[in-house]
Amino acid sequence: MTSTHLSDVNDEPAIELNAITYEVIRNRLISMTDDMRLALQSASGSPTVTEASDFFTGIYLPDGAFASMGFQVTYQAPVVGTLIRHINAKPGQQVRDGDMFLGNDPYVGALHQNDVQLAGPIYVDGELIAWAGVEAHETDVGGMDFASWSPKARSVYQEGMRIPCVKLVDQGILREDVLDMILTASRLPAQLGLDIRAFVATVNVARERITGLVRRYGAATIRHVMQRMIEASKKRLQERLLQLPDGDFHAQDFLEHDGHENRLYKIDVSLHKRGDRLRFDFSGSSGQAPGFINCTRAGLIGGVTGGLFPTLAYDIPWNQGLLDCCEVVAPDGLVCTATFPAPVGSATVETIWVVSNAVNAVLNKLLSCSEEFSHRVQAVNSGTMATFNLGGRNQFGEVFGLHLMDPLAGGAGAFATADGVCAGGPNNAPVPSIADVERNEQVSPLFYLYRRMAIDTGGHGRHRGGRSVELSLTLGGIESADALIMTHGAEVPNSTGLDGGLPGSTVRQRFGRGAVQAGVPTGKGEWSDLGPKPGHIPMTCRDVFEVTWQGGGGVGDPLLRSPENVKQDLDRGVISPEAAASVYGLVCDAKAHIDAQATQERRQEMRRARLQGLKAAPAMWHAPAKGRIGERLMLCEKEGQTLVVSAAGAVLSEGSTQWRQGALAQRLTLPQAGLPIRLHEDLAVTAWYCPASGDLLAVDVHGKSEAVRHDVLLSF
Repeated sequence: MTSTHLSDVNDEPAIELNAITYEVIRNRLISMTDDMRLALQSASGSPTVTEASDFFTGIYLPDGAFASMGFQVTYQAPVVGTLIRHINAKPGQQVRDGDMFLGNDPYVGALHQNDVQLAGPIYVDGELIAWAGVEAHETDVGGMDFASWSPKARSVYQEGMRIPCVKLVDQGILREDVLDMILTASRLPAQLGLDIRAFVATVNVARERITGLVRRYGAATIRHVMQRMIEASKKRLQERLLQLPDGDFHAQDFLEHDGHENRLYKIDVSLHKRGDRLRFDFSGSSGQAPGFINCTRAGLIGGVTGGLFPTLAYDIPWNQGLLDCCEVVAPDGLVCTATFPAPVGSATVETIWVVSNAVNAVLNKLLSCSEEFSHRVQAVNSGTMATFNLGGRNQFGEVFGLHLMDPLAGGAGAFATADGVCAGGPNNAPVPSIADVERNEQVSPLFYLYRRMAIDTGGHGRHRGGRSVELSLTLGGIESADALIMTHGAEVPNSTGLDGGLPGSTVRQRFGRGAVQAGVPTGKGEWSDLGPKPGHIPMTCRDVFEVTWQGGGGVGDPLLRSPENVKQDLDRGVISPEAAASVYGLVCDAKAHIDAQATQERRQEMRRARLQGLKAAPAMWHAPAKGRIGERLMLCEKEGQTLVVSAAGAVLSEGSTQWRQGALAQRLTLPQAGLPIRLHEDLAVTAWYCPASGDLLAVDVHGKSEAVRHDVLLSF
């Protein structure tokens, strides 16, 4: 068993510093990462960087702890620090002023090979003050397949070039021979080369800014401020944790198909919360896969970061101090701690993404048990990053490659107090963005038939999850190209709901041969559903690719949503008539107005149907609540015993918070009208109802042969 403590910061000798000076320097260090962002985006020629912001910038202490980070891909923050620690620990490694080190090896300190990193030490007057780090996703870094995502790979050797850590810039001089060697491995050397040079410019901007601060305030002051920033964030998160209840919480998520077979893999996280500490235990997760969906331990820590920061530290500066409150436990050899030489090429959009989903879910279960923070509860956002890459030669005979970032426009999860944001994207990328249609058509020979919001994709609930986007593409200006298509979540509803909210839709991918002529859909063609991992597909200008991504999860029982909101969703095309009737119980009259009486009666009928199979009336208890689990489960006390009582007064458990033992369980049959959710053959979805009222209390996605675990065990 391996336990990872997420860094400790060395103490700097205390110095006197007034509050105003501290705030000026602190804010300058935070804004510095945005200066780095501007430098990177100004110099890069890749739409992945310039339009979709799939990159990271950060300022690090000499030991690799990060003091300030940009608001792009949160996964990368601890990972670039791992690269710095690798440099520091490398025997005989000389680190001098003006040096910069390049790496992308997931078995050293990267997420996958496409995520190329550059880190440079910042010296002032011969003294090491800090490091600057930058990373971006590169469309192709070699390997057996275009885009360096190789669904058929069985070893990391078959994937993109691995750069463990090389000195690319030696005392300010770019080593052109090293750069040439790296670019030779890529099918897109011009794009990769421009981005690497943009990395150099980005680190130089950080050096200039740090040097200016040191010249003004002194090296000891700058070091003190960086360490104080880390300690301040740690203290604030510890204070928040002390306000949250102690207990053990559980969540799991799944991904299907490893590139070779349609096996189901589980990410299982048990959260142990005591006082001001969190322990995330992934020991129950599936073993590593023979295909490219795995991640290394660096990816696991990145996934935890992506779920933790936006959920618990939404108003706390993001730095190493937040991770110092956490411990991650997992043995080697899991799908989330793969051992060399397992393939890991799609780690970021597969296992790491699902780790972030599970961490997000388990932390929101913790928040839901707090009166003070329950309003912050949110269902899972945009549970998958479906991938479409296109490569070949454009109309000018030039080699091109596109990593389509449009899937970031998945739906955001509903909140405890509001609907989710349509096309809100994942919360592991705080400022997600996608390119304009025209921009993608400008840089690549493709043509959009449509890009629009998709109906019935948000998870239904009292508060509805945000809708996802869907699109349809063909080629423009060329005869043919090679497409790489893959996803998880075509048979797993990853955007799970909370408190009875339903999951968002699953991904749907279709391909139509001969479905377009001269850029115009014919309404014909040979159409096929692609499933999760079709891999490489030859595509012509007469073919069409269509995809609908996952919406966000819902919060609360759909039958508790106001009929007026349901009708508004129906009129706006957010939900279908089938969903309005069969999920929400809405009834309209001949003039399409809400029939309030008939709606109430239909909802009562639907609740009675949920109670079929109830063998005995539940015990009832009505007393003031002393706590809560979500919005419909109350903690009460009877003769010194803690009870979990539903909103209707049904006693679900005594002496513990294992409330499912008193709820009524029913397996859901999916897909069904208004619920476009496909399930892997090894998955099941169980709904849990109040035995007194028929209220929907929870919806669990789980292995078909596994019992549902109790997910909230509070300590008394």
